[in-house]
Amino acid sequence: MRFDILTLFPELIDNVLGESIIGRAQRAQIISVFTHNIRDYTTNKHKKVDDAPYGGGKGMLMATQPICDCFDAVKAMQGEGKTRVIYMSPRGRIFNHSIAKELSEYDNLTILCGHYEGIDQRVIDEIVDEEISIGDYVLTGGELPACIVVDAVSRLIDGVLSDEACHEDESIASGLLEYPQYTRPPVFRGKGVPEVLLSGHHQNIDEWRLERSLELTKERRPDLYDAYIEAHPPKPEKKKRAKRITND
Repeated sequence: MRFDILTLFPELIDNVLGESIIGRAQRAQIISVFTHNIRDYTTNKHKKVDDAPYGGGKGMLMATQPICDCFDAVKAMQGEGKTRVIYMSPRGRIFNHSIAKELSEYDNLTILCGHYEGIDQRVIDEIVDEEISIGDYVLTGGELPACIVVDAVSRLIDGVLSDEACHEDESIASGLLEYPQYTRPPVFRGKGVPEVLLSGHHQNIDEWRLERSLELTKERRPDLYDAYIEAHPPKPEKKKRAKRITND
């Protein structure tokens, strides 16, 4: 899968996505992440990419020409396949695991990062397929949200994680919050590991983990809990058949 990120701060994105699992996935050529500096495409002799908004108001807006010329160049670089263009914006759909799964089905994902007071609406109308937000708060730019989207989507690409269960069983992906986990030593500052995890009995361990996940989800995310229970209704208990008594 190919990611193209249009930004004023490519170094920020390169530093974040060049490390750890996503960095290894790039070096293994499982995914490709390209950053494109919008400022490189401005025709302004002072390399300006912003201007005052019509109608007045605070701050500056990113202008149309540099963004659209950058996008045209990126589009020419991309190969064939399904393509989607996203603008990171507080006006967009709130990003979640379901959206990450949707986006993982594309071959090319282009992400536009805004800055200052945003971008000229004509850019959005011209090139953007969808606006996406990572939450109800305001950041100084779209670079960190773009990194979050790339990270979440990349984990769903075959080969990025060593074990498919890693992204199927974790919090949210499974529909529940993840159960508590423990590692060595078995006792630390007087606190021990639950006995069931030391038992080696895999069925009991799985049952314990599910129970803890259900408890945590019900307590902290009742919305997720209700959705999970609706999708996984408890199976009705089988009635025990009464033994037939015969007189000999």
